[in-house]
Parts: sequence; C-alpha cells; structure tokens
Amino acid sequence: MKQIRFLFLFLITLSVFGQQEPNLVGLKSNNEKLKAWLKYANEIDNAENYPKLVIVAQKGIELARHHNAYTSKFYFLKGKGFEFNNNQNKDAVVNYELALQYAQRAHHLKNETSALMRLNYGYYALNETRKRENLINYIKKVVDTTKSNYTKSVLYGSLGEYYLDNAAYETFISYQVKAINYKKLLDKSIANDEVIGVSYSQIAAAYTKMKQYNKAIEYLNYAQPYIKTSPYISAFTCNYYLQCFVPLKQNDSIQKYYNLIYTYPSKKDSLFLNLSFANRSMSEYYANEGQINTAFNYAKKAVLFGQKSTDEDIIMEANAVMGRILYEKREYKKAIETLKKASKNALHYDKESYVNINKKLSQSYAALGLWQEAYHYNEIYSKANDEMMQESAKQSIANAEASYQNKTKQQKIQNLSNENTIKNIQITEAKRQRVFLISGITLIAVIGLLLFKQNQNRKKTNLKLQVLNQELDEANKIKARFFSILNHDLRSPISNLIHFLHLQKENPELMDEETKHRMQTKITTGAENLLDAMEDMLLWSKGQMENFKPHFIEIPVDTIFEETQKHFSSIENIFISFENPENIVLNTDENYLKTIIRNLTGNAIKALDKTEKPKIIWKAGHIENQPYLSITDNGPGGTLEKFKALYDESEVIGIKSGLGLHLIRDLASAINCKIEVCSQPNAGATFTIIFNG
Repeated sequence: MKQIRFLFLFLITLSVFGQQEPNLVGLKSNNEKLKAWLKYANEIDNAENYPKLVIVAQKGIELARHHNAYTSKFYFLKGKGFEFNNNQNKDAVVNYELALQYAQRAHHLKNETSALMRLNYGYYALNETRKRENLINYIKKVVDTTKSNYTKSVLYGSLGEYYLDNAAYETFISYQVKAINYKKLLDKSIANDEVIGVSYSQIAAAYTKMKQYNKAIEYLNYAQPYIKTSPYISAFTCNYYLQCFVPLKQNDSIQKYYNLIYTYPSKKDSLFLNLSFANRSMSEYYANEGQINTAFNYAKKAVLFGQKSTDEDIIMEANAVMGRILYEKREYKKAIETLKKASKNALHYDKESYVNINKKLSQSYAALGLWQEAYHYNEIYSKANDEMMQESAKQSIANAEASYQNKTKQQKIQNLSNENTIKNIQITEAKRQRVFLISGITLIAVIGLLLFKQNQNRKKTNLKLQVLNQELDEANKIKARFFSILNHDLRSPISNLIHFLHLQKENPELMDEETKHRMQTKITTGAENLLDAMEDMLLWSKGQMENFKPHFIEIPVDTIFEETQKHFSSIENIFISFENPENIVLNTDENYLKTIIRNLTGNAIKALDKTEKPKIIWKAGHIENQPYLSITDNGPGGTLEKFKALYDESEVIGIKSGLGLHLIRDLASAINCKIEVCSQPNAGATFTIIFNG
C-alpha cells in the first residue's frame, strides 16, 4: 500500500539547488532576516540535506518569535527533516503538530494545508488511529468551508489516502478525482502537471487492488501526458503497468515495461524501490505460470533491491513473494523463516498481504507435519481473512444500501410527481374560474394607478415650474443689481472724463500750459481709474454669475479708503478726507462694501454740486463695540422722505428716483449691515454703515 503514497512523497523532493548561508548581520529589519533564512531553509530542503534542514529550521524557529506564520513554516520544515531522515516519524509528527497550531493562529491557510497533509501520513506511520480519525474529521470541515482551490486539491488527496489505507477503494477514487479536478484549476506548471499524473497513477493502483486491471490501465494512460517530463515518476508508472499486465498474462507488455524500468534514471532509494517492485511482479508472474525456478531468481532480486531501498513496505512485499516461492519449491523451513520476516510489518502496511502470509505460514507448517503451529497460523489467517471480508462486505452493503435508498427516494419522488400533476390540474381549473375576476380588478387598479401617477406627475411638474420661476426671478434681480452697479459706479467717472475732454476741445484758450498739463494728467489718471474700476466690476460679475452671494474675508479699512480716494481722484473741486484712527479691520465682502462706498460717495458728490467749499468726510470707528463707516457732506441735506428707498422695500424706484439707494440697501443687507441716515434741510447729511457681529 505504501508504494502508492511513495509516488507523492518522492515528487516533492526532486529539485536540487546550491545553498549558501545568508549573512543576516547586513539586514536591517527582522522581517528581512526571516525572509532570507526561510529562502535558505527551502534551498536545504530542495537539496534533500535533511539532517542539516533540522538544524537550519530550528534556528529559523528561534528567529521567528512572535511571527506565527514564519514559526509555522520553520516547524513544518523541521518535521520534514526528521521524516525524510530515516523516517523519524515521532519527532516529525511533534513538529508538524506545532506547525499546524501556529498556522491556525496566523490564519495562514497554505501552511495549515501543508501541516494537515503531512500529519495525515505521520499518524498513519505511527498507527495513531484515533488521532488520525480526528484529523480526518477536521480536514473534512476545512474542505467544506474553504474557497481555496489549492487547499481543496491537497486535502481531498489526503482524504483519499485515508480511505485507501482502509481499503475503501471506491471512496478513495472519489476523493482523488475531486483532488485532480481542483489541481487542474491551479496555475499551469510542470510541477502541478506531475502531481496530476501521480494522482491518476494512484487511482490506477487502487483499481489494481480491486483487480479491475483494464480500468487501471485506462487511468495509467490518463497519467502519461502529465508525467512525460519526469523519468522518475515514469519508472513508478511502469511498475503499475506491470501489476496490470501480469494477471492479464500479456507477456509482451510485461517484458516491455520490465525492461523499460531499467532504462529510467533515478535516485538511489527510488531506483532500488522500483527494481524490487518490478522483480516482485515478475516473480509472481512466473510463479503463476508454474516456472518456479525463474520465479525464484526474480524473487531473489526483489529481496536484494528491497533491502537496499531500506523501505519496510517494499521489503515486506519482497519477503512475502520469496516465502511463497520457497513454499512452492518445498523448502518449507526457509519459507517459514522468510514469511515470519514479512509478517512483522504486513498488518500495518497491507492487510491483504498479511492474510496471504499467514495462510502460507499455516500451509508450510502443515507440510512439515507441525500441526499445532499450522493450526495457530490458520487461526490468524481465518480471523484476518474474515475481518477483511467483513470490511469488504460492509462496504458492499453500504454501497448497496445507498443504491437502494437512492432508488427508493427516486420512486417516492415519482409518486409525489404524479400526485402533484393531479393537484396541478385541479389548481389550473380553479385558476381559470378566478382569472376573469382578477383581470377585471387588475384593470381597475391599473386605471386608478395611472390616474394617480398622472396627478403626481402634474404636481411634480408644477413644483419644478415654481422653482424655475423663482430662479428666473432671482436671475432678473441679479441682472438689475449689476445694471445698477454699472450705472452708479461707472457713469460718474465717464461723465467727468467726457467733461474734461469737451473742455479741452471747445475752450482751449481758457487753459494755459500748466492747466493743460494738469488737465491731461487728470484725464489720464481718470481713464486709468475708470479702467481699473471696470476690470474690478467685470471680474466680480463673472464670479457672481450663478450665485450672487457675498464672500467674507478680513480686509483693512485703510485699503478700502485708498481705493476709494484713487477712484475719485479726478474730483478736484471737492475736498474728500478719510479718517481711520483705530486702523479697523472688517470681516466682510470686499466688492459689496466697495460698491456701497462708491455709490454713497457718488451721491454725495452730486449733492455738493452747488455748495460753496464742498467737502466729504469718511470716518471709521466703533459704536457700542460695533464697527462702523460713515460719510458726511456739507450739502443741502433733506428730509427722511428723500431717503425712503434705504429702508422701505415698497418704495417705487427709477433711474433718477432712488435706484442707487435701493441698490445700497440690498447690498448692505446681504453683508449683514444696516444704514442709518441723519439729515436736515440745509445742514448736510450723514450716512452711517453699522456692521453687525
């Protein structure tokens, strides 16, 4: 039995690399050191230097404290070093168990998968039946819950091997086919192809045990495309072909595959194992043909190569064949001696071999007339054979019971299907009676729903129209404000500029050279100020195109005053002064405030048209801890009715009747200001801008 599994164990140790211990001193982080040491340990593993692997893995364990994933991997490699160094399975299992524990702590599925796979074999090798059963139950839970194709491909194979060891060949084949299907979903590589080929070969070996030789050959043929790159695996496959062709008595094929095994290069242990396997098959063939001497020669080779391989299973099988041949040669004492050697490990590795060995021991003692010993071994043979037959019967009964249950369930399903058919006919008739009533109700409901939807859509449309009308109204208001700003902020500078130009053109004799120069300077300055004002207005209007809303920033009053003084620098017959003793800084919208100040200044200039010694004073200060700006002129003043547009939104406005005051009111409200007016006829006027908050 063990030789079936040996294929996989052999496959994972093929590559050989050069190894050089890394210098960890030059590496900064612990993670870099662990990564370098793990790479080194893998190289030792690939080189099959298993005694050294144990030492290197132990150092890795010491380096990997508090790193569960790395600790798990190093314990796994240490276990592998023990297992493959003369089958130190007890030490190997201890380390595999620790590898599993740390992999589970790290939630590292790949490490956990590797540990579970090796523990399955380790418990088998140590005959730890209970532990292995618990492990198999856990593996079933893992494959039922994981989504990893790699984990399923490995652990389905492990489940298959468990049932193979218990001679449940059909269950083994079922799991192994699942494993192959998941292996085919993994990334394509030579190594993975070879694993698939090995799995097909293991299925073929199981069919050989079931004496279904043609089926076994079929699966060996499936394996061929996957193992063509590996002569080592091909040597094992040749032995499985031999096991099929010997009972089929196809002599040409027997000789072909026997000779082919000798042509494949192989490593020392697998070479002796394959040669022992092949000669044992040849010995059985010639023994079945009655050519005992030829069979004896092959049996001697089988024993010799088996001993060189040091594999206990192979040695047991070779001694079993030799014992049979010696019995056929009537050398009963030698047969008994050889068969007893074979019986030591037979029960552990292969129950069928154990049965046959005890049968031959009983027959050999009987041939010598030693009836008590013959009876003893016949009892062992009968008991073991009965147990094996019972297990086979249980499996057959279980399969038959499952088949019966399936048929019973299918019959029940058929009966239920017939009952359902009758009920469905009755239900169909009842449905026809209700169809017209339901159709009428549905039609009324659909009409009602359509009317309701139509009404809802009408309401939604009206709401949208209201919103659009509001937006249009707001847009018109915005446009009116900008027209007002352009009218008040740009009309006065343009008017002054045109006045200067007319004066220069129509009455040049009134101006001497000094006056002309001064006037040209003022015209130039006025034009530049006008250009700056227009640029400010256009940039502001662009920023306010969609949302006419203030943008509050910290701005010094001195800056506002300087720009205002510059804007009205062409006004030469009016004294304009600016006072800001407290150096006030306002949190407001610069463009809104500049527009308000320009409009108030422009209105004051107009009011002083016929006033002697006209003057305008801008002041900044605080009233009850609230900042304010005020403009005072010594013009004709007026009653509060004259300034009604500042505080009465219902006041009718026009281009010449309060448009500027109306604009000032709206802008001041937008930046959280209020404007107070103090004025009497012939006593000038004072406008105070008070900033809230």
